Amino acid sequence: MRPPFPPSPERSAELRRRFAEEARSERPDLSTLCLLVGAEADGELDEAGLDAAQVELDRLAGLLPYRPGGPRAWAVALRELLGERMGFHGTPADYQRLESSLLHEVLARRRGLPILLSVVWLEVARRAGAPVYGVALPGHFVVGFGPDEGQVLADPFDGGRVLTGADAELLVAGATGSGIDPSMLRPADPLDVVLRILNNVRAWAAARPERSDVALWAVELSLLLPSHPARLRYERAQLLVQRGEFVAGAVELEAYAEVVSAVDEGAAERVRGEALAARAMLN
Repeated sequence: MRPPFPPSPERSAELRRRFAEEARSERPDLSTLCLLVGAEADGELDEAGLDAAQVELDRLAGLLPYRPGGPRAWAVALRELLGERMGFHGTPADYQRLESSLLHEVLARRRGLPILLSVVWLEVARRAGAPVYGVALPGHFVVGFGPDEGQVLADPFDGGRVLTGADAELLVAGATGSGIDPSMLRPADPLDVVLRILNNVRAWAAARPERSDVALWAVELSLLLPSHPARLRYERAQLLVQRGEFVAGAVELEAYAEVVSAVDEGAAERVRGEALAARAMLN
């Protein structure tokens, strides 16, 4: 992927306004939120590009057979179309690429992280009327079809392979070292999916200190979600200091210390000390 160039400040402000509005809507649209994340990462993704990605999802949905049957039939139909015919799948190398977390790039490359490939499965299947939802297994996102008693899981990263119960157990054991809990199989909320995608972006950037710009926009989009970890404010403050924005970082640290002081005064004092240190860097 070419080095992504960020959008202009004016474009970024508009994207973030739309992202926050969509996230707070009655029924947030997963594909729209993911594409707005992509536009924040890639300034070349304009309105025509956003529309083209939605049209591609519509086109793929139109290629599915009409209501193929029960949950397993839907899972097989998606595997045959997206995994086998269209070639969507993942490889270990995809974990090293930022574009693996950007929906428009995943649609173009047909490669991505498990969660982004799952978004493709979800959005194509949903448009076709399938009983589909995301399943946030620890360390590996998959898709589910049908109700609890007849649930069928598929792994888009593996080309849509339909999983047995033992397969799911192995995925969870590999990530946690323990067995699967029924709560892990519940449908994932779209906003939780978006937060997990942004967490992946932050993890990618954390391993590349020179890309603190990416870490910063990922944190700032996460903070626009209605529900997010309070500690993200602290992470944003640290990033501002790291990027040389000492006053802005200090202000954020002081604000976070006020929040923390209600539950842990010792931690609040440590954060206030970091704020003082940030201000001292100006001298």
